[in-house]
Amino acid sequence: MYQLSIEQRAVELAQYITLTRDTVRGAAQHFGISKSTVHKDVTQRLEHIHPALFSSVKEILEEHKDERHIRGGIATREKYRSIKEAKLNVPASR
Repeated sequence: MYQLSIEQRAVELAQYITLTRDTVRGAAQHFGISKSTVHKDVTQRLEHIHPALFSSVKEILEEHKDERHIRGGIATREKYRSIKEAKLNVPASR
């Protein structure tokens, strides 16, 4: 099986994130690699390989970081809403 070099992988990840505006977690899932690898590739390695692309990805990741608290709040609200619904839909025991 053909594998990409680390540099090629970093560039492909960055291009994917730039085109889709996906998160590190989403890119990791899409490429089937760990989010730690994605993060290291696009925040450390890419800076030396392709500075212009690094700049674009950095902006997107900063935007995601700024929105993180909002996403967390939405996820928490959804979690407790589904728990409440589950409790209401459970038949009473005798």
